[in-house]
Amino acid sequence: MTMPYYVAPEQVMKDRAEYAQKGIARGRALVAAVFSDGIVIVADNPSRTLHKISEIYDRVAFAGVGRYNEYDQLRVAGIRHADTKGFAYSREDVDARSLSNIYAQYLGQVFTHEMKPLEVEILVAELGGGPGDHRLYHIAYDGTVVDEERYSVLGGEAEAITGRVEAVYSPSWSLAEALRACVAALGGPERTLAPDDLEVGLLAATNGRRAFRRIGAAELGELLGAGAEEG
Repeated sequence: MTMPYYVAPEQVMKDRAEYAQKGIARGRALVAAVFSDGIVIVADNPSRTLHKISEIYDRVAFAGVGRYNEYDQLRVAGIRHADTKGFAYSREDVDARSLSNIYAQYLGQVFTHEMKPLEVEILVAELGGGPGDHRLYHIAYDGTVVDEERYSVLGGEAEAITGRVEAVYSPSWSLAEALRACVAALGGPERTLAPDDLEVGLLAATNGRRAFRRIGAAELGELLGAGAEEG
């Protein structure tokens, strides 16, 4: 009888973590930032068909990096959960914190018990009543949840991009200023990202009950131009 090879649990977890991290690092990054009127999410994504940023519910948005098919399944599951909860109880009962907890439990379960972890990082953002009430929940491949207060960076080169955002961040940013800073942070000193290279989502009270909307390339070009003039 052939005896199976023994692998220490610590090594198994380490190997799974490295596998997930490598997959995520190959993906293009995104930045979410709180500004004076809401939350803006900017992704390095030239694709017009595969969205990284989406609406989940009235005041809740979702963003993901890594394997598209994996985080898109999470997005769809989040929409179904939110719709069911909002219908069974009330629309106000749907919030980012409870949704983030469900995502964290699922990702943690897969990471611990399945052979292959999900190669994703996701963000659940919620528009609050004021700047101090907005929520950014960054959920890692292993189910770890980080509650960010000002901004959040996901994907490849996250450490370098975080440093660039931290150096210029201001909670009083206008939308144009926030967009310009996020785009510059994503591109870094060696790249200039054009509107067609980007996907942008916005959560703002001025959008009405459904606070999420997308910013198209034409409007984005105007906002980035306005930001450059202000700078």
